[in-house]
Amino acid sequence: MRLQIENLSVKRGEELVLSALSFEVQQGRALIVRGHNGAGKSTLLRAIAGLLPHESGRILIAESPPEFAAASVPQLCHYLGGDNAMKAAMSVGENLKFWRDFSGQTHLEIDEALDIVGLDGLQTVPFAHLSTGQRRRIGIARLLVNYRPIWILDEPTSGLDAASEEQFAALMNVHLEDGGLIIAATHVPLGLESADELELSEVSVEGNH
Repeated sequence: MRLQIENLSVKRGEELVLSALSFEVQQGRALIVRGHNGAGKSTLLRAIAGLLPHESGRILIAESPPEFAAASVPQLCHYLGGDNAMKAAMSVGENLKFWRDFSGQTHLEIDEALDIVGLDGLQTVPFAHLSTGQRRRIGIARLLVNYRPIWILDEPTSGLDAASEEQFAALMNVHLEDGGLIIAATHVPLGLESADELELSEVSVEGNH
C-alpha cells in the first residue's frame, strides 16, 4: 500500500499555501513534515485526512489491500490534531466508545487501550477533568481502539512527558511494523525507526519535491 500525493495545491482562505506538491509514503514507513510556522504543515495534514478541501491535484492510495479496496483515503486515516477530538462533558470511556463505533474496524478493547497508555481506571472520569498530558494520552488511545492504516499526526507529543513520549514512540513503531504508515508534523524527534523527511519551507511555494 502506498499513499500518493500528486500535484497537490491547497488554499487557506484566499491564500495559496501549498502548490504542486508531490510525494508518496510507502507501507511501513513514516514521513516527518517540517517547516516554519505558516509553511503549511497542518494544512497538508488536514487535506490528506479529508478535513480541508484542496484546489487541485490528487490524494490516493495505490496497491490497497483487499480489505480496504472500497475505502476512501479519509476513511483509512486516523487524524490526531491539537484538540484530541473529544467531548469535554463525556467520560473517557464514552468518548472512546464513540470513536471505536464510528471509525470502523475494532482493534483493541477500551480497557486495553487505556492500560497501554497508562490510564486504566479513568473510564468514568469526564474528559474535562483530565490534565493536558492525560488528554493527549487519551487521544493516543483513540488510535488504538479501532484500526486505520494511516496515522496523520500534528505535533503528536505536545503535552506529553518524557516517559509518555517514549511509550508513544514504541506504539508508532509497532504500527509501522504491522504495515501501517505515518505522516507527522513535528518540531521534535519522535523516535521513529523508519522515517523520511519533507521540508515545506520552499516545497509549498515552488512545488519542489
